[in-house]
Amino acid sequence: MGNTRFIPALTVALLLLNFVVSFSTKITTNISTDQSALLALKAHVINDPQNLLTTNWSSAFYICKWIGVTCGSRHRRVIALDLSNMSLSGFLPPHIGNLSFLTWLNMKNNNFHGPLPAQLANLHRVKYIQLSFNGFYGEIPSWFGSFPKLKYLSLSHNNFTGEIPSNMFEGLPRLQVLYLAKDGLSGKIPMSLFECKELQDIDLAGNKLEGILPKEIGNLTMLKILQLHNNLI
Repeated sequence: MGNTRFIPALTVALLLLNFVVSFSTKITTNISTDQSALLALKAHVINDPQNLLTTNWSSAFYICKWIGVTCGSRHRRVIALDLSNMSLSGFLPPHIGNLSFLTWLNMKNNNFHGPLPAQLANLHRVKYIQLSFNGFYGEIPSWFGSFPKLKYLSLSHNNFTGEIPSNMFEGLPRLQVLYLAKDGLSGKIPMSLFECKELQDIDLAGNKLEGILPKEIGNLTMLKILQLHNNLI
C-alpha cells in the first residue's frame, strides 16, 4: 500500500524536475543566443576609441550588465541596445537579427557603414530604430515595412541612394516619427506613406525627391511637423 502511494509521488517529482531543467535550459539557450549576437557585433567593430565594448563586452560579465544593453525583467532577454555617441566604426552583422526580443535599437552618431543586413527584418518586436549620423549606404530596404510595432524610424544623415521603396510603409501602421533627411534619396514620396495615420513628425529634407505633394497628405490628421525643404517637390 505504501509503495503504491510512493510511485505517483515519485512520478510527479520527476515531472517537476524535468520541467525545471527544461525551463532553465531554455533560458540559458536564449541568453546565449543574445550573447552570441552581441559578440558578433563586437567582432565587426573595427574601431572602439573609448574601449567601451573592448573592456566590458566579455563572458567575464553578465550580458545584462554590458554597457548599452538592457534586459527585460520577465524573460531576461535583451530588449534594448543603445550604442549611440560612442564613436564606433564597423559593420552591422546579420547576427543582430537574432535579438528577437529587441524593442529599442539606437546606434546614432557613430561610423557604422555598409548596407543594412536583411536579418534586421527579424526584429518583429522593435518599436524604435535610430541609425542616423552613420555611413550606411545602398538603397533603403523594403523590409523596413516588416515592423508592425515600429513607432520611430530615423535613417537621416547616411549615404543611402535610390528611391524610397513604394511599399515600405504598408506594414507600419503605428509609425509616428519618420526621419529620412539628407540621405541623397530620389524619386517620389511613396503613396503608402500617407496610410500611416499615426504619423506626427516627418523629415524628408535635403534629398532629391520630386513630384507634386498629393492630396492624400490630408489623411495624416495627427501630423504636426512636415519638413520637405531642399528637394525638388
